Amino acid sequence: MEIIRTKSLVKDYNLGKVKVRALDGIDLTIEAGEFVAIMGPSGSGKSTLMHIIGCLDRPSSGEYHLDGDAVSELPKSALAGIRNNKIGFVFQSFNLLPHLSILKNVELPLMYAGVSSRARKRKAEEILAEVGLSDRLRHKPNELSGGQRQRVAIARAIVNSPSILLADEPTGNLDTQAGGDILEIFNDLHQKGNTVIMVTHDPVVAARADRIIRIRDGMIDYGDLAG
Repeated sequence: MEIIRTKSLVKDYNLGKVKVRALDGIDLTIEAGEFVAIMGPSGSGKSTLMHIIGCLDRPSSGEYHLDGDAVSELPKSALAGIRNNKIGFVFQSFNLLPHLSILKNVELPLMYAGVSSRARKRKAEEILAEVGLSDRLRHKPNELSGGQRQRVAIARAIVNSPSILLADEPTGNLDTQAGGDILEIFNDLHQKGNTVIMVTHDPVVAARADRIIRIRDGMIDYGDLAG
């Protein structure tokens, strides 16, 4: 079943008097439950595409349908609801709040969703146990290794049970061992039915996916398409 579809997707940025086209007519379909890697050189538009798929940005023109809804036409308030309920985000730099414990970091999406204090604490503890961090609940992010911090970021991303998990270079700041452990978590989530979309420059990481989409100069490179 199709979960993501884009048609003639364009994204322009104005840099002073110069218009830069980051995406140039992207036609893309992703099925529910797929594990997709998006690859491309620096500046190719892969992160811009990820931000539009994640409803963090809007296209300049073209269509984006998520679960059959034309989300590019929705107001900002509706997009915020989609981000919190349907999409989980994992970033290379973790994006954890340093002054909060990892338990509180993971509770944040549940708080925004209006979940009661007791229920969100219980749920956050369960998810942190799933990623192997039940003995670190009171620690702050700077007391953890990079791999552990990325586990916290994944726990926060999945605590609302989103159907789509977006990961932008999730192993980029990790050593080989920690990166491999993180990829195993993504693989487990995929096996449980999540749609996983991962931006990466690393072909070893991309090889974990069911399909690789290559982006070059804001367009899908069909001549070098794998999967």
